[in-house]
Amino acid sequence: MEKKEKKGWFSKLKEGLHKTNNWFSTLFNKEGINDDFYEELEEAMILADMGMETSERLLDALREKVKTNKLKEREEAKRALKDLIADAVRVDTPFAPDKGAAVILIVGVNGVGKTTTIGKIANEYKEAGSRPMIAAADTFRAAAAEQLGEWAARADVPMVRHQEGADPAAVVFDAIASYCAKGCDLLLVDTAGRLHNKKNLMNELNKIRRVIARELPDTPCEVLLVLDATTGQNAVAQAEAFLDVCELTGVILTKLDGTAKGGVTVQISDTLHVPVRFIGVGEGIDDLRRFDPNDFAAALLDVE
Repeated sequence: MEKKEKKGWFSKLKEGLHKTNNWFSTLFNKEGINDDFYEELEEAMILADMGMETSERLLDALREKVKTNKLKEREEAKRALKDLIADAVRVDTPFAPDKGAAVILIVGVNGVGKTTTIGKIANEYKEAGSRPMIAAADTFRAAAAEQLGEWAARADVPMVRHQEGADPAAVVFDAIASYCAKGCDLLLVDTAGRLHNKKNLMNELNKIRRVIARELPDTPCEVLLVLDATTGQNAVAQAEAFLDVCELTGVILTKLDGTAKGGVTVQISDTLHVPVRFIGVGEGIDDLRRFDPNDFAAALLDVE
């Protein structure tokens, strides 16, 4: 990402997280590091939905840093906390599409922004020189394929769909054939978000995975869960439920610009050990970007 564009995205990210970083701004503008500071900070972290376990672990690490480095000012403590948060959400696991041809299976309940997320990812990789294709394998939700088709058109990428109620695995099978014929290198697969029936969802996802493994045996498959950040702790519960159903390789947090609960990003990564791959801070096609731990932590605490 070019320096000017990166700065523009960071400004948008910081503005998107302003409802969250408001919890911290007043706190860090006060003088002195004392017991009141740590109590207020813990309250701010919990209000921002970092969760009790993550908040306590970060506070313990911050106390140690303050003591070891003999920090006196809250501004110094804020920068130390920024580094701790960045470390908590940093994952070194490589992301398959960055290395070559890949499949991304998108999962998540209805209403979290799966359709728009797929369109935005397709657009980002298309602009970066990749050749994405979309498989509309959510055949159960009315108008799902039509909505996805609109985003495919906006991103100018091909899409394969069947009629409503068709077998999702059959859609993926046909999409793979088209993907190979057209020389594409990224297949984005939408799936139905029927978490209330875990067994059916598990069977459906397993069937799709078997088709992908059989037809594209040498192509890695990422499974990314889309979560709505505005739902806070419900997003954590959804992540735990999907971990029971399938092997997630990452999460995507949408609607961070509409929530005071941006800390849920830290909690999910820190406690569930699932990497955050993308975050969204708006409705535009360019408002979903790759997750950068340092930028996120700086925006969360309003650090330049």
